[in-house]
Amino acid sequence: MKKKILISTLFFLMLLSGVVSGCSPASPQTGVEKGDDPNVDIQENRVFGEMGDTRIAEPGEAVIEELGTFSFSPKEIKTLRPDIFQQGHFSLFDVLVHLHKNHDIGMEYHFDETMNTYVINSMHERNGWWYSAYYDGGWPEASVFRMDHYPYKDGMFLSFVHAPQHYLDSIYQTYRDEIKRRQKNNNKLIVPEVIIRGRITTLRFENVEVKPYGLRNDVLQPDIITAIDVILSLGETGKISHDLQWYESIGTAEIVKSYWVNRINEDKSAGRCGFVYEAGDETFRFFKGNHNHIPSDVRVINSPKYVEYFWICI
Repeated sequence: MKKKILISTLFFLMLLSGVVSGCSPASPQTGVEKGDDPNVDIQENRVFGEMGDTRIAEPGEAVIEELGTFSFSPKEIKTLRPDIFQQGHFSLFDVLVHLHKNHDIGMEYHFDETMNTYVINSMHERNGWWYSAYYDGGWPEASVFRMDHYPYKDGMFLSFVHAPQHYLDSIYQTYRDEIKRRQKNNNKLIVPEVIIRGRITTLRFENVEVKPYGLRNDVLQPDIITAIDVILSLGETGKISHDLQWYESIGTAEIVKSYWVNRINEDKSAGRCGFVYEAGDETFRFFKGNHNHIPSDVRVINSPKYVEYFWICI
């Protein structure tokens, strides 16, 4: 084990306040439309590219603040969430549990049904733990995504850091709100507001029922609903048309291995411009934690208050 701390609590707090960001949404060029255009043909929904090998193969490292850097073999890790992940795939939280079981760290944790997530009670007799993570080619960013939903991938940076308890409590409250919303809707996933802000048009939909399409059943269980399923659901009901594109790599990010939304209606990605997204509660809008670089085809959603796809140029 090497003693190497790569991220500090101070920098983590900067992330929470939105100081560090990598892109900003473009301003819509038209007003709000109903999204009931009869000219949108459901047959225009297309998927391009061939999915490559997405198995996790490379040795990984996890940095834990004040404790050091720990190496692990992905082949030795089993997920605590087989309801979410396929065999051979796992979450950031599963890495911690693996280190705990190997006696590299000491950790207490429990599963909270009211939030549908595992919670760290303490690690090395200290509470208040969160994470900083990003995939190959990425950068540090604030994230309020559930730790046991966040898919681990080859080439990613992973760090566990101290976080203020009041900040964690505010995250946990949004989780509870999501589960209550799902229960209120008889376990259907209905998103109160879906916004699409393209280069040309802006669309807004209310109370969108989202169904699982199993697009990434290599990583996730087929009944799991992801953020990209919002687009697929709107496409299936004729509200929009879309193209999805598989990318093995993008620019300096050598390991991407995901489907991206390449087109919505007449807005099609080109050059350094295209669609990104976010999902969650209003409390953490934009760079406060909802907007991160987890590809939408593997970002599991429970019942977010809103989902937004917006156009950016970087």
